[in-house]
Parts: sequence; C-alpha cells; structure tokens
Amino acid sequence: MQGKNRIVIVEDHMVLRQGLLALLNTSDDLDVVGEAGDGMEAIRRIREQNPDLVLLDLNMPKMDGISVIKEIKQILPETKILALTMFKNEEYILEAFNSGADGYCVKSSSYEELLMAIRAVLSGRNYISSEVSDKVLEGYLDSRKKIKKESSWGKITSREREVLKLVGEGYQNKEIANYLCISPKTVEKHRANIMQKLDLHTASALTSYAIEKGLVSK
Repeated sequence: MQGKNRIVIVEDHMVLRQGLLALLNTSDDLDVVGEAGDGMEAIRRIREQNPDLVLLDLNMPKMDGISVIKEIKQILPETKILALTMFKNEEYILEAFNSGADGYCVKSSSYEELLMAIRAVLSGRNYISSEVSDKVLEGYLDSRKKIKKESSWGKITSREREVLKLVGEGYQNKEIANYLCISPKTVEKHRANIMQKLDLHTASALTSYAIEKGLVSK
C-alpha cells in the first residue's frame, strides 16, 4: 500500500460506488481508503482519511457536491477533487471549478478516461472530459473571468443551498436543524431568506427550484 495515492469515493448509488472501488483498487498506484453515500458522510470520511484525491458526485442527498467541494478545500486545501457527474452544461462545470474542483469528468466517460483524469489531477493538472467543451475550461483558467452575471441563484449562500436541498428532499425544519446542527429558528430564518431572494413562497416552489438547479433528483 505504501506509495499509493489514497482516494475517497463519494457517490450515492451503491452499485456504481462499489464498481468504482473494485476497478480503482486493481490499479497499482491507487488505493481507495474510504467511501460515502451522501455529502455529510463525505465530509466525515474525508476528515478521517485525509486522502490525496476525492472522486465526487455533484448530485447527492443531504449536502450537494458543490458545498462539499468548498468545505473540503477549506479544511484540506491540498486534497485534489475530481467531480464525476452526469451534468454536462456550462453552469455546473464553471461552478465546480470556481468552488475549487481540480477536474471534471462525466459519467459517460470510459474507465480509461477516468483513470487519465485521476492521474492528471493527482499530478497537479486540471482536467475536463473530452465530451465537454474545452473552451469552458480554457476560458476559466486563462482569464478567471466571471462568465455569468449575478442572478438570484448567485445570491444564495452555501448554508442556504444546504437548507434548500434538504427542503427539496422533503425534510421538515426540525430534521434539517438536526442534520445541520443548527436551531429550528435558524432554519426558519434561512428558509425565509431563500424565499425572499428567489421570490418563491411555497415549499413546492422551493422543491421545483431545487430540482431545476440539480440539487435534488427528479
């Protein structure tokens, strides 16, 4: 095991997670040392293992991948993050890189390309799947320009995003408070702020918006 790159896999679909674990552990230079099925569990596992790389799905229960990226980069800035996702649109790609991701690989990629992406990121290079426009990454890396104007979504904080995701998944205020280790009153305040910023006024409207933004699966 000595000398191998340590990896934590974060993926909510167990079959895919176990398949990735089995495949990666056949590589001489890679060692999967942890796995997680949701964002909150991911943070715990990553803190425990301090891996070289996190292979991270962006759409997960309880805490979305973008929030996980931001938190990992705060607590373990040297840990590399490779997003592995079905999302191919520019908004998700830019948001992932702006949040601190080191690479972006789509799930329709071959296993060979995934290995290429993992090794590129571990070597300190950025990577983006060949299926997604290279111009997106080039524009980000070369100019660091803000591609999109600030929108209502851009005003939502990381904590509000977490609350919105849990609301969209059907959790009540007390359950959300327990998950996030905050008081129910604080959850109510976050919900009120979200509704005001997004001009949405019912739980069903928040759920629809969370689905639209990819925080919650349909």
